[in-house]
Amino acid sequence: MKPVRKAVFPVAGLGTRFLPATKAMAKEMLTVVDKPLIQYAVEEAKEAGIEQMIFVTGRGKGALEDHFDISFELEATMRARGKSLQPLESTRFTPGAIVSVRQQEPLGLGHAVWCAREIVGDEPFAVLLPDDLMYGKPGCLRQMVDAYQKVGGNIICVEEVAREKTSSYGIITPGRSEGRLTEVTGLVEKPKPEEAPSTLGVIGRYILQPEIMRVLDNPRKGAGGEIQLTDAMAEVIGQQPFHGVTVDAVRYDCGDKAGFITANLALALDRDDVAPAVRAFIADLR
Repeated sequence: MKPVRKAVFPVAGLGTRFLPATKAMAKEMLTVVDKPLIQYAVEEAKEAGIEQMIFVTGRGKGALEDHFDISFELEATMRARGKSLQPLESTRFTPGAIVSVRQQEPLGLGHAVWCAREIVGDEPFAVLLPDDLMYGKPGCLRQMVDAYQKVGGNIICVEEVAREKTSSYGIITPGRSEGRLTEVTGLVEKPKPEEAPSTLGVIGRYILQPEIMRVLDNPRKGAGGEIQLTDAMAEVIGQQPFHGVTVDAVRYDCGDKAGFITANLALALDRDDVAPAVRAFIADLR
């Protein structure tokens, strides 16, 4: 069983639901308390043992790479003023640890993942969608890697969703279950509630075998006229082990305005430095 050393971050989206904030700024750079969404995802991957982060970007996404680069002017100014550089430590990576490739057309998540095929090579790899902020210890991907080391194959993160919301998710057909692991016998993208095979929805964390790239070499358009990763995953079910895992973490949908605000409140309340002021503000609202 090959270790999972690489992770793909599809970050080429335009973030239209957050306009005008995202007109000139990558949506993945929106901050939850004091860190951008992309940093939460990268730190989660690093904790899970990922050695190389692959950003699948688009036009206007240079800030994502800049965030994980050395800012000479900023650091020189902070040193001159006697300020600690500790807040910047988590943004430092060795050369080659973060690389990027362009998705030149917005053709869907499956296409975005396929754009990283040459860098992924013949290895299993993780996929993390920064819009899904997974908050827990150990991190979501660390828990998934632990599951992968037990059963191998493909691992996707799943959670129970309301039946009326199945049309917003990839939904699995569940097989045998053991603890937090559930065998995946089928996958369908965004089914109508009355047609959904279960209420176990796929959320933005995956560990996939490299064979998925061969499927994506000959893509077909799925839901929304896009190349869906879910459809490609469905094709390898039965050929390789495939499991869904429910993790001990809270998901905040930061691709949604209400979810983004909720994430800021929840994480702020879990921080000793800002929680007292936030609690006092909430108390004054009552």
